[in-house]
Amino acid sequence: MNQFDGVRLEKKLVLGIQHVLAMFGATVLVPILTGLNPAVALLAAGCGTLLFHYVTEGKVPVFLGSSFAFIPVIQLVDKAYGGLEYAQGGIVVAGAMYVLLSAFVKVFGVEKIKSYLPPIVTGPMIMVIGLNLSPVAIRMAASHWPIAIAVVLTVIGVSIFAKGFFKMLPILAGVTVGYILSLSMGLVDMTAIQQANFLALPGVTFPKFSLGAIAVVAPIVAVVFMEHIGDITTNGAVVGKDFFKDPGLHRTLLGDGLATMFAGMIGGPANTTYGENTGVLAVTKVYDPSILRIAACIAIGLSFVGKFGAMLQTIPTAVMGGISLILFGMITSVGLRTVAEGNIDFTSNRNLIIASLILVVGIGASVVTDISVGIRITKDIQLTGLSLAAVIGIVANKILPTEK
Repeated sequence: MNQFDGVRLEKKLVLGIQHVLAMFGATVLVPILTGLNPAVALLAAGCGTLLFHYVTEGKVPVFLGSSFAFIPVIQLVDKAYGGLEYAQGGIVVAGAMYVLLSAFVKVFGVEKIKSYLPPIVTGPMIMVIGLNLSPVAIRMAASHWPIAIAVVLTVIGVSIFAKGFFKMLPILAGVTVGYILSLSMGLVDMTAIQQANFLALPGVTFPKFSLGAIAVVAPIVAVVFMEHIGDITTNGAVVGKDFFKDPGLHRTLLGDGLATMFAGMIGGPANTTYGENTGVLAVTKVYDPSILRIAACIAIGLSFVGKFGAMLQTIPTAVMGGISLILFGMITSVGLRTVAEGNIDFTSNRNLIIASLILVVGIGASVVTDISVGIRITKDIQLTGLSLAAVIGIVANKILPTEK
């Protein structure tokens, strides 16, 4: 137990609201960028978090929110197959692959699985995800550069100069400032908010399954698997517990996988453990997992507020463009950090070749947007863009000999 265990319910409620604020901006940004419903994303995040806590025996204080890693493949599948329902199908299968990985970890141990995904593979893959999204950020910001620049400056200012808990809220601050500026300039259409009911059921949609769409979406699991390991490691370091042992990495993977499957089934983006909420734990020194469950219930409640969901959908494109300029660059930077922390030797031709193949094939997907570019496995299945880059990286890492 820590010094904050057993705090009164009203204090837990306030602490839960803090966690909602920390996760909120990023969680609703993903559906806004991909065309999914933000209210459904909140519902999926809340229910997914509760499901995760059930699977992990309520021992791990994490919140599950929308995963940025899936943004480019959701956009690609939507464009290529004519509907987000096919991306949902891919997300469901990706969650099932997480469940399968949890079984492998239970049987073979985490080190065996990690040997297929070293930093020389995962680092460039994360960079590819961010760089693939960069044209989207530019197009969105270009719809109104003054608003986008104001948002960027706000995010930078809060990230660098804010103190305490407010330092955790740069995305929320940027969206708020951008929205207020847009309102003052008459750039927000309030019709949807006025017409929406105060309470409304989230717009749940059901998945459709296509082998081709699954082949595009599912391989992203190779990246988010390592992201999951990093997040659970960080969370355990903050709390002072080894969650790899108790409740076990296989349980945290299972919880993440089931939450992602649930999200795909109702029309939400894939879920992932959120570093923003781990940051709140570090600031407040309150590690009680029940507070994260309270935050999950608040998120579920917000998903049923119709006017709130309508307001999210009125956020101007330029505001989200400004946010995206920062966030998509940060995704790429995380890839660079992964390579740096892995002490990758780039004087080695082997490492240069692996990274080069992943970067060129993966980034080429943002330049050549034709879905036919790739390797066709069967009539319905082909590897394209990010998926092809992931497979090439994993295979090259295994077959190229280590230089002595």
